[in-house]
Amino acid sequence: MDAGTWYHSLPRFTRYWLTATVGMSLLCRFGLLPMEYMYLSRELVLTRLQLWRCITSLFVFPLSGATGFHFLINCYFITQYSKNLEKDQYARSPSDYLYLLIITAVLANLGGMLFNVYFLMDMLVVAITYIWCQLNKEVIVSFWFGSRFKAMYLPWVLAGIELVFHGSLASLVGIFNGHVYYFLKFQYPQELGGNAFLETPEFLKRIAPDVSGGISGFGIPPESRAPPRQAANSAWGHGTALGRN
Repeated sequence: MDAGTWYHSLPRFTRYWLTATVGMSLLCRFGLLPMEYMYLSRELVLTRLQLWRCITSLFVFPLSGATGFHFLINCYFITQYSKNLEKDQYARSPSDYLYLLIITAVLANLGGMLFNVYFLMDMLVVAITYIWCQLNKEVIVSFWFGSRFKAMYLPWVLAGIELVFHGSLASLVGIFNGHVYYFLKFQYPQELGGNAFLETPEFLKRIAPDVSGGISGFGIPPESRAPPRQAANSAWGHGTALGRN
């Protein structure tokens, strides 16, 4: 498969994300975009209302000789785990995936301003990876030096490496952000019988309409721990509570 065919085979929002990240990072690297206007700053956002930084900090990565490999690893994770989430789990509802990206981007901005993280690529990538890993906990993934382990451990391995070698908490914040989404989208309504708080807004469904046909799913859904509800007697028999929408 040549590069063009591979690029166009990526699902829509993963392709947009990868393109914006690579394009804007390279433009900053070669001085065509001013880096001083790209990074996230709590003071500049909240006091000077430079709100564009909440967007640019999601896509710009400070490329240099020392960070190039880290950037490539992040891009690889986008093309693997974002692609898998969008293409498999969200294949029939692209608006749901767009909403996922928006929520994790908002959480990344909050985490970045709280912990003074200037560039949010790590947080966003780890959050998306965490969600995929939670939906595919038992899948065996390969990592460096031929190591293999269950997917549920992958985000923690990434966070540990970043903490040890870079002294950064960004990946740990990314795990927290991913878990917030996973809990509210899947665990709370499915395991605990709670309300579904993360229903995709209608305007996003108009932007990216649902796709009819095909097969998609959310990996292995969480087992319900909600107490059984007593069904009312009726001429139609007992109803069955659905585990998901």
